[in-house]
Amino acid sequence: MINKGAYLKQLTTTMAPFPVASVGSELSGSSPPSVFIGTWNYPDVFAGPMVTPVHGDTAVMDLPEAWIGNRTQEEIIGYRLNLIRGTRRVHVSDLGSRYVGQLQEVALSGASVESETNFSHVPQGLSFSEEHTPHGPSAPVERFEITGSSWQRDLEKVYYDTDLSARDAVIGLSAGNVPFSSIQKAFSTGTMGRERNRKLVPTRWSITACDMAIGDFFLDRVKRCATLDTVRVHEFSSLNNHYAVLLLPTPWQYEWTEAFHHVLGNEEYVFSDFERHTGKKEYSPVGGCYYSCKMAVLEALAKEQRQAGAIVLREAVEGYIPMGVFNVRENVRHAMQQKGLEFEDTGSALRYLAGRFTLPLRRFMDEGTLLQESVRGNRQATLSAFCG
Repeated sequence: MINKGAYLKQLTTTMAPFPVASVGSELSGSSPPSVFIGTWNYPDVFAGPMVTPVHGDTAVMDLPEAWIGNRTQEEIIGYRLNLIRGTRRVHVSDLGSRYVGQLQEVALSGASVESETNFSHVPQGLSFSEEHTPHGPSAPVERFEITGSSWQRDLEKVYYDTDLSARDAVIGLSAGNVPFSSIQKAFSTGTMGRERNRKLVPTRWSITACDMAIGDFFLDRVKRCATLDTVRVHEFSSLNNHYAVLLLPTPWQYEWTEAFHHVLGNEEYVFSDFERHTGKKEYSPVGGCYYSCKMAVLEALAKEQRQAGAIVLREAVEGYIPMGVFNVRENVRHAMQQKGLEFEDTGSALRYLAGRFTLPLRRFMDEGTLLQESVRGNRQATLSAFCG
């Protein structure tokens, strides 16, 4: 059985070529604002701005919260592949350098930032990943200058509060309705937390760290709430994915199961992970999407002031392209915003869900521990519910 990481690598290397921005070694344009910090060779990482050869308001190019339901997959990829990634090797603790200070200026800005960038050579390549949003060509930065940055007020307050922990900063900003993407970029560039603890955090790690901090905060609240008194299903589809959130009238437990069905050809891969009421200690083998989904579900339950067990099913079909865990977070958020369908019992809900996926539901059950247990605990959920 192939693991998820190997499958996604195979998927991204066999995709049809996409047109990317064509730029030279000098680039004048706007940053949405956006920055990217890599993981390779940590703690000496490659960090830099993401800029586009377009002037003016380019915020939508790095604002995942505005994409689902408003932009096609082609439009989103077009935005991302027109972002040029600049790189320069820096130590994660080198927050006093002028270059890192400029990256912080970009990350804290509440609007697009005009920039002038010189690269050591013409930027090349592109990047797709399930963990972070795609970007276009990249090249080492020789010179980087910005003008017109204006800090987002809530981010500015956090920056100057050097006694506030990074976790409390993330939670407070989220409670203040600052977009997740803005919080994550500020966190990544070392602009929050107690002064002695501040450092750059690779983009991929910072996304999961923010999802976990916000999710754990909501979980503490949800565990003190009364449980649902019915079985409920919330659904949403976009970007060649279908999501179904099955909420059970139990104390908190959580399972994420995702299927990739005929995306490349005839393959049927299903990956799953779960936690019981006491939580999860080790990092999930299915990656950052586990925490993005968990945060989105808990966010909705906390707002409703209810506790439930959550089994989330996701199916990616032909046309799916890995574009980062925002895809999971924002789609599950949209699913939870839809009016839920109520069922008398788990079996009725599963029979309904059996007709909502192209893959037989039995395949989800084969990998899903909590899903299997919910079936065994309900006499009405017979095998006929999983025949698709």
